Amino acid sequence: MFDIGWSELVVIAVVALIAIGPKELPGVLRMVGQWMGKARKMASEFQGQFQEAMREAEMADLKKSFDEVREAATGITSGNIMTSLQKDVSDALQIDKPVDAQVASAVDAPVTPTTPAEPTPETFVEAEAHAAAGEALAITNEVKGEPAPQDVTPAQPEALKDARAS
Repeated sequence: MFDIGWSELVVIAVVALIAIGPKELPGVLRMVGQWMGKARKMASEFQGQFQEAMREAEMADLKKSFDEVREAATGITSGNIMTSLQKDVSDALQIDKPVDAQVASAVDAPVTPTTPAEPTPETFVEAEAHAAAGEALAITNEVKGEPAPQDVTPAQPEALKDARAS
């Protein structure tokens, strides 16, 4: 705190011995020591209170920032896209109740299996045309319209057997 070396202390001690005298010097030194102790005690209390105030201010700042983050998280959570997606997925995964009446009627209606019709020679010609072009054969609903002229000759029965086997 003070920059006092040994030489300054010796000068102060000699001046005190001359000014105060040897009889009263021990009492004065004791009183100075008590004052120094009180000053140190007050300084340490002040420092402790200052540090405690700093900790409380730091905790208040931490609490404030935590509250801000919590409010932001609450604000985001209420209108969050992920929350709405999670709700949609959980609604979709509910197996007990169908989503709307159309689905309910489809679920409740009994389904009877049907057998497909026998392939016709025209089906084989169309499949061969798609295979030659390298296209996949698409399954579509047939619309009954005007019959097309039949220029294609039916395939031979052996060709039908080979096509059925494959």
